[in-house]
Amino acid sequence: MKKLIAYFSVSGVTKRAAEQLAAVTGADLYEIRPEMPYSREDLDWRNKQSRSSLEMMDPSSRPALAQSVPDVSSYDMVYIGYPIWWGVAPRPVNTFIESAHLEDKPVYIFATSGGSGIDYALKDMKKNYPSLDIRGGKLLKGKVESDII
Repeated sequence: MKKLIAYFSVSGVTKRAAEQLAAVTGADLYEIRPEMPYSREDLDWRNKQSRSSLEMMDPSSRPALAQSVPDVSSYDMVYIGYPIWWGVAPRPVNTFIESAHLEDKPVYIFATSGGSGIDYALKDMKKNYPSLDIRGGKLLKGKVESDII
């Protein structure tokens, strides 16, 4: 079974989790990178005018990605990973999902967070993408030593 792990990471925490999950599952990795990288100021969630705050307050925001989304047609399963921002997936993840044509793939979500759980983020993902076959999700903390499904 061919698997893809698509992940978004700014600080490196989600990247490490994605790499560990790939080592366990044998999945290929794709990093969801915005065309314009986030600066420290962009990520200041306390500043309502910071880039991340403005993006997250606009549900239609879809930041451009730095590279083309891979052709997922040859994959049997897709994992999508991200840090939880404002309780949900960061907007570059939405850009990826809406560009990747995942409708016929089982999708598993994983997230990293300093304090939030994954339940609301998973519920939001299912609400926003009802055509996706989202089969579950898991908050990853610490070392990833087994598959999340």
